[in-house]
Amino acid sequence: MNARILVIDDEESICEIIKYNLMKEGYEVDVAYSAEEALGMDLKPYDLFIVDIMMERLSGFDFAKTLRNSNGIENVPIIFCSALNGEDDTVMGLNIGADDYITKPFKMSEMVARVNAVLRRAAIARRAMQAAAAAVPATTADPMESRVEYQTLCIDPNDKTCYIDGALVPLTKTEFEILFFFLTHRNRIYSREEIIRRVWDDDVVVTTRTIDTNITRLRKKIGAYGNNIETRQGFGYGFKEKD
Repeated sequence: MNARILVIDDEESICEIIKYNLMKEGYEVDVAYSAEEALGMDLKPYDLFIVDIMMERLSGFDFAKTLRNSNGIENVPIIFCSALNGEDDTVMGLNIGADDYITKPFKMSEMVARVNAVLRRAAIARRAMQAAAAAVPATTADPMESRVEYQTLCIDPNDKTCYIDGALVPLTKTEFEILFFFLTHRNRIYSREEIIRRVWDDDVVVTTRTIDTNITRLRKKIGAYGNNIETRQGFGYGFKEKD
């Protein structure tokens, strides 16, 4: 089945140009002329979003933040396509959770190549996750593990849940695994490569940008405890106990 793509841009001509060229590549393409219109659609069928940043009312950044906090579609790839070409804009876009960033004006050959690459990486990661899940026997019963606690932050590795002050904190699988690793390996800074080895399966392709994106989202979800996740520029991340 061909990948399905949603192009979100308030310039109708841009939407139609991208749609036409991607359909020539065999993709199924829909368009939305605002972030609000896109968020009013059923987004679950889509395999990729191509999003402009500077739109009226809700920006592309707003759309991405909403998507990354929506269960079931939080891991769908995003490519930002924007006239904003400053380094800070690119970094912000990638930190929000974009998988790539293309600046306007662009060549359609570059757009097509970027789309192909992002969808290829997403397919590899998806197949690896499916293979890992299939490799676990349904009848295997893991021994019970102890809950891990820090002040009022509690994580239960048995039912894969996280609580703060007794309230459930919804985490994605990746966010849960990162937090569990940090809480069981406190007070040390780990490189991004070390975190990838500890959290992801060996056959899953993960970029260091993926680490940054997941930790940014994790910090927001765990509130004040996000301050315990420290960044060491040029080194990596770690969970530090504080008084």
